[in-house]
Amino acid sequence: MAARAIGDATVAHGGTGVLSRLWYRQIDHYPNTGWRVFYLAIVVLATIVLYYQLYVAGAVAPQILASYHMSFRFYVDITVVGNAIGAFTSVLAGIADRWGRANLVAYGLGVTGLLILFGVPNAPNEWVFAIIISAVGFVEGIILVATPALVRDFSPQLGRASAMGFWTLGPVVGSLVVAEVASNTLSHLGAWQDQFVICGIVGMVVFLAALFGLRELTPKLRDQIMVNMRDLALVEARARGVDVEASTRHPWRQVVKTDVVLSALAVSLFLIIYYTAVGFNPVYFETVFNYTASKANALGNWWWGIDAIALIVVGVVSDRLRVRKPFMIVGALGTVAMTILYLTKATAPATSYYEFALIVSLIAAFTAIAYAPWMASFTETVERRSPALTAHGLAVWGWIIRATVAISVFILPYVVSSTNALVAYGALGKKALAIEKADPTIKTVLAHPTLFAQLSKYPTNKIPAPLLAKAIKEVGLKSLLAVAKDPHIRAESAFFSANASKLHQVVAAAAATPMQWQHWYWVCVAGELAFIPLVLVMTGRWSPRRAKQDEIEHNLMVEEELQRLAKAAETAAAPTAGGPTPG
Repeated sequence: MAARAIGDATVAHGGTGVLSRLWYRQIDHYPNTGWRVFYLAIVVLATIVLYYQLYVAGAVAPQILASYHMSFRFYVDITVVGNAIGAFTSVLAGIADRWGRANLVAYGLGVTGLLILFGVPNAPNEWVFAIIISAVGFVEGIILVATPALVRDFSPQLGRASAMGFWTLGPVVGSLVVAEVASNTLSHLGAWQDQFVICGIVGMVVFLAALFGLRELTPKLRDQIMVNMRDLALVEARARGVDVEASTRHPWRQVVKTDVVLSALAVSLFLIIYYTAVGFNPVYFETVFNYTASKANALGNWWWGIDAIALIVVGVVSDRLRVRKPFMIVGALGTVAMTILYLTKATAPATSYYEFALIVSLIAAFTAIAYAPWMASFTETVERRSPALTAHGLAVWGWIIRATVAISVFILPYVVSSTNALVAYGALGKKALAIEKADPTIKTVLAHPTLFAQLSKYPTNKIPAPLLAKAIKEVGLKSLLAVAKDPHIRAESAFFSANASKLHQVVAAAAATPMQWQHWYWVCVAGELAFIPLVLVMTGRWSPRRAKQDEIEHNLMVEEELQRLAKAAETAAAPTAGGPTPG
């Protein structure tokens, strides 16, 4: 077995040369701080680009629907299928406990980068588009379990919330990048495919960084619990005696436990509001509040920007205080309050852009307060069961969260059923509103659609007498003459008549949609409330004082065990009594 120095660590691999170094990535000593930060930075970048790829479609969903003449229901079904596939491939990601994590991440990035860069922009129809998006979901279901496993491996428990806060920047900054790029490029690039090209190029750059730079710990090192950096000597000393085969035997039996499953379910329900925002906020604001695509995506900048900052801050504070659960409860209660305020605005069309910016920023801050400590606590809960099976525990979380998203997204169109008409015929509706605003006389036509549909079939001087008499009786001679003498009004009347059925659907949908979205956001509130009791099963203290005492006791235990190991090593090295003396 050959070895190659990396900082203060050693990379074990099966041979020399470039190709060998691109496959054998394990390091057999815990890296120093500089290299550890370097590896974690690559993992965070990988996670950001993966979520960027996963969420980019949401930024241009209305344009995709129009381009393929795709129904809203079909688009939602693509999301459902993608998440369902991701749920089952998350289970496959448990192989990372045996096969390692780094190659899954590095080469998975290459696959998704190519699919996004070349596959989606050249999809000729909605079915090919659906297949490619599902393929992306297949790969990402594996990678998005492997990345937090790498973060856990490189971060002791007392730095875990900070590290997971940075990892959680993946979905948040991924969403922020989607919103930022779309809001600044859609107005002049135009084609929705350009968003995928930009995303694909970024993905390939990060793939190259991971291909050449990413490393991981050997199983003997990562299969242990490391509370703080003072454990380093003990962890490396113990590594020689770790039985990897024994510790990973019957993996699902070890990790599919009540505390692991319920805590994963808790955060899955809590994040329904987040996944709704990621997938449907542009649709929501474009159809309910008539925002442009750029304006709707710009609102996402507030949500994801505040979320990113809060994740880092709360991670550091949680590590300093050594507790997780109080943050989760405060974050959940704040998210519930702000979601209720948010849903009341669905039926308040006068709500300003900056009112929404403030509300979504507060939602973002509170979800971050709950989520970064939850992520740290979850990995610690899995470690309580088996530190050697972190990837299997994260696979349980990956399966549950993607299944929850798939189910909730499948249900959403039935709750906000009117959205389909607004997406399909919204352009006609906007044209109708523009005509009505420009020509007040057209209101007469809109008030009597059947009558003017019949009148539009005849030239002004050839209207049958019975129909003319009926028209005079219904709208009055003055109004009828005002319409008849203006050729534009007659043309507009023909437009409204030809599209009467579609416009009727748009009008009905516009009236119903705000209330339907309000109902959906109540579903999100229910998920947030369910989170609160379920986090009680997770590991960790409530009191910072008790947590500090635990750390002191742990440090004493580490010192005692290191002394015991040192004495055992001295005894083993000492000459046997009565044996030959060195000459």
